[in-house]
Amino acid sequence: MTSSVDIDDVTLTYRGATGAVLALQGTSLIVPQGEFAAVVGPSGCGKSSLMKLVTGLLPPDSGQIVIFGNRVRGPVKIAGMAFQNPNLLPWRTVTDNVLLPLEIVEPHRNRFRRNKAQYRSEAVALLKTVGLDGFGQRHPWELSGGMQQRASLCRALIHHPALLMLDEPFASLDAFTREELWLVLRDLWQKIGFTVILVTHDLREATFLADRVHVMSARPGRIVMSKAVDLPRPRELDICFEPRFIDIVHELRAKIGEVRNA
Repeated sequence: MTSSVDIDDVTLTYRGATGAVLALQGTSLIVPQGEFAAVVGPSGCGKSSLMKLVTGLLPPDSGQIVIFGNRVRGPVKIAGMAFQNPNLLPWRTVTDNVLLPLEIVEPHRNRFRRNKAQYRSEAVALLKTVGLDGFGQRHPWELSGGMQQRASLCRALIHHPALLMLDEPFASLDAFTREELWLVLRDLWQKIGFTVILVTHDLREATFLADRVHVMSARPGRIVMSKAVDLPRPRELDICFEPRFIDIVHELRAKIGEVRNA
């Protein structure tokens, strides 16, 4: 299977006034095209740093990252990103927030004025897909946290990225809203077929959503375990109570406990 993301022996050091911190060392990871991958590990292990490297927001000290056959040398245009904080612009409507990447990312940027009606129609359709039909003209402060995160997902997907990078996107939400958004993300991924890398602390979330869960060591981070999630799809929330699901969660938790104390 063709790989979407190939991280090869990457090292990353943060340097500041108080000294240097080795965040990642000898980190390698391959994510096949169309796969839903999750990355978990102890706090401070470099999960978010890995995301910044893949999207080209930071350059590695050594090693290389290849996305769809092209080495990453700067910000990656074919990636969509969503974070723990939705970061919606309060003065723009929900629809205009979703459209924002099209005003920035080529080739859409040059076409935006000419094709604005078409793009707006696509944004409205995407909002409907995630349960926000009729909310496009509202402002972010009029929405709940879960609704804002749904809009954030739409914004990350509006330019049809081949790769979706998610950094703790549901961490600040209550348990019921979080599980609702698991189903929203599940359905979007199965419908569109993009590659996903999800960074999360929630082992249930990783097991429910992912094809494979990668466990990172304590800092400096590296991949120490890759666990295939051999649960049938499409998955419903009831699967979270099945013994084989619980066994995978316990196995991941045990590995994180091991590397945390190593």
